[in-house]
Amino acid sequence: MLDQVALRVIAKQTIPFIILFGLYVITHGELGPGGGFQGGVIVAAGVLLYFLVFGKEAGHRVLPPKVTSFFAAGGALLYAGTGVASLFMNGRFLDYAVLWQWGDSTKQPYLGYGEVLGMTLVEYGVGMTVASVMITIFNMITETLDGEMAEDCMKESNHHQDLD
Repeated sequence: MLDQVALRVIAKQTIPFIILFGLYVITHGELGPGGGFQGGVIVAAGVLLYFLVFGKEAGHRVLPPKVTSFFAAGGALLYAGTGVASLFMNGRFLDYAVLWQWGDSTKQPYLGYGEVLGMTLVEYGVGMTVASVMITIFNMITETLDGEMAEDCMKESNHHQDLD
């Protein structure tokens, strides 16, 4: 697809908006339809569009597999860390209401502040993990397909050499 100029230009212009929309879906997931999973899938779709249009090598230059693994682990840690933080504040796991006193237990509670903070952190943790895992699955599938195609080519070239 590297010779498809129109496709490359359109992809370069739309990918940032796709990723931005995914972040919007993650951010407003606690208020309406959407959330971390749906937003993570949209972000991954934007990144994978880049991989498909510009090639896997170009995609790995922009987003190396190590970075993807880091974000997958970081998202899971953000989710779990939000739950553990509420445990340390004498709440239950993922009890968002206690998060209003973050760092200072003498603060007066703001109505709903803990819930908004907790849900936003959890949604971003889920979104990071989902997007990273989808990109990792894509990378694993394409590596497997690349390996199988290389093996098929080797078998076919060996078969042609045997016929000569």
